[in-house]
Amino acid sequence: MKKFTSYVTSLKYDFPSSIVVFLVALPLCLGIALGSNAPLFSGIIAGIVGGIVIGSLSGSQLSVSGPAAGLTAIVAAAIGKLQVYEIFLLAVVLGGIIQLVFGFLKAGILGDYIPYSVIKGMLAAIGLILILKQLPHMVGYDTDFQGDETFQQKDGSNTFSGIFRSFQHIVPLALLIGVAAILIQVLWEKVLTKKHRMFSLIPAPLIVVAVGILINEYFKTSNPSFALNDNLLVAIPVAESVQDFASFFTFPDFSALANFAVWSSAITIAIVASLETLLNIEAADELDPYKRVTPTNRELKAQGVGNIVSGLLGGLPLTSVIVRTSANINAGARTKMSTIIHGCLLLLSVALAPRILNLIPLSALAGILIYTGFKLVKPAIIREFYRKGATQFVPFVVTVVAILFTDLLVGIFIGCIAGMFFVVRSNFKTAVFVVHDNNNYLFRLRKDVSFLNKPIIRRKLERVPENCSVLIDTTRADFIDMDIIEVIEDFMLHAPLKNITVELRKSSYKTQGFTVEKTTIHEKVVVTETSENL
Repeated sequence: MKKFTSYVTSLKYDFPSSIVVFLVALPLCLGIALGSNAPLFSGIIAGIVGGIVIGSLSGSQLSVSGPAAGLTAIVAAAIGKLQVYEIFLLAVVLGGIIQLVFGFLKAGILGDYIPYSVIKGMLAAIGLILILKQLPHMVGYDTDFQGDETFQQKDGSNTFSGIFRSFQHIVPLALLIGVAAILIQVLWEKVLTKKHRMFSLIPAPLIVVAVGILINEYFKTSNPSFALNDNLLVAIPVAESVQDFASFFTFPDFSALANFAVWSSAITIAIVASLETLLNIEAADELDPYKRVTPTNRELKAQGVGNIVSGLLGGLPLTSVIVRTSANINAGARTKMSTIIHGCLLLLSVALAPRILNLIPLSALAGILIYTGFKLVKPAIIREFYRKGATQFVPFVVTVVAILFTDLLVGIFIGCIAGMFFVVRSNFKTAVFVVHDNNNYLFRLRKDVSFLNKPIIRRKLERVPENCSVLIDTTRADFIDMDIIEVIEDFMLHAPLKNITVELRKSSYKTQGFTVEKTTIHEKVVVTETSENL
């Protein structure tokens, strides 16, 4: 009852946010379906299921699920390989079942291993991608599908060449509507909502869409040659009757269960969709102003059920999607009701008012997405990571650049490698501590001393001059690799030849089968010759 009350209380924030997400999701659902070589309505089905089904089952309050750009290449390849769309839908259903299994196996823990700097880098990269990818749509150049996030585009160009080419094909009215869309949002958020509370109750993107429609409709009557062509407007399939609407839904062909290609496609969809969901959930929790933590295993189960339902109805595979999620959070959503209502709005709009939706200029929607992108990649975020030093700033930048020039999953993988490098480097530098005073040397081994530390330990031991005293202190090491043991034993064996005396201080633990006894650490170097094993 308490939870229900909180949902009702938050409805004044969630309903306006749901309208924003609905407006953002609509062209993305259609664009991703187009880019996947699937029926256009399959993207709408996926958006509806992602909102209503996954929104209801998920433990996340702000994440929004739907068809994902990261799956377009996989979906297009699977449809091409399986040839029949109904057989592909079976792969989607099986992929959902596999995701359910992942959830029960508690595979959601994998999301906890993504570094903070990489998650922030992903958000910044998505912001830049939104700006760069939507610029051509804002000026009326729509050769690339809405929602594409990859650097190499299906039209043969890449992100940057697509922008330069679009400037040669500017549609004046599209540019006018796009610029107006951005200015309206800035004015609405920075000025009007601060002066009058009533403006905060109306989402700016709704005004953007209404103004875009009115401008285009005005020129349709006053100067038709200046108005936008139909290919620059939203294009939802229109049903003339209930039977026509029902025909948009397609059902899987279960007779192909024995087809190995179906199972391989299902496994691929399940793995990629699960990874992308875990990444986006981490990002959503990072953006959440209330810092709520999503139960990742429950999320995998919710995604699994969502993909089963989507596949049964003829929809595309689903994941948590950061573009819609960030739009949801930026619009002020408080609970999952925003996600659920956006799914209901998608269903009602395509069933009852598709002709009205088909009046919306794509450049107006591009302006909404560009403004969302600006919020994700604020200069303050870059300054924040720069101040934190190279260990945080470099993985952040590497992640941003890698995602921009590849795609989301590849970029995240590269970012994680960069983050891991700095973790290993930090451990590598702090594992061996060397200090000397005149002819007295202290070698202190700390944490885990692996074979990676072998060259530096050997080099520093070889530099110890003749007639010196050396204390090798291993009492603070949790683990010492056999290679390190051999280096130390070799040094101790040959030390008398240079008149070097060595003392070894050891802790009680087992290392590669060698048992060592506990002794006390001395602050000063004590010179005693020994050749016992480490």
